[in-house]
Amino acid sequence: MGDGEYAQALSKFDKAIKTEPNDPAAYLAKADAGVLVPKVTQEEVVALYKKASELDPENPFIFQSWGAFCMDVGLFNEAESCYNKAAQMDPENATYYYSEFGVEYYKKAPVVYEQHLDEQTRTIIVKKALKYLLKSIDLDEASAKKLL
Repeated sequence: MGDGEYAQALSKFDKAIKTEPNDPAAYLAKADAGVLVPKVTQEEVVALYKKASELDPENPFIFQSWGAFCMDVGLFNEAESCYNKAAQMDPENATYYYSEFGVEYYKKAPVVYEQHLDEQTRTIIVKKALKYLLKSIDLDEASAKKLL
């Protein structure tokens, strides 16, 4: 993958899965490679992340990667769920998961909802992004209002 040979990497990860069908790293790597190979469908990538998470349900990196993919393809509810799971599993780094979700949601949701982006939708997007950004610095809405 480091050389940009994602289709070849995909083939090698297939072999790794056949050899070690219970290795979550193989499924995660194949999912990450699949994201970069146009012939791999969104559903296939999601299934690979799901399998990796079933094999290693306490690995926050799997959920962060899955969440980032979901964010990129506009599956915002799934992305939110994945980032929250990662934060719950890895409280020391929860700040990063929450802030990544907040920033990425703020940037990508308006693009996905472009045709339906009225002022009300824009406000909903900003509020959700702000909720996660505040959460990332361990600040609730009422405390933020007092500070502002």
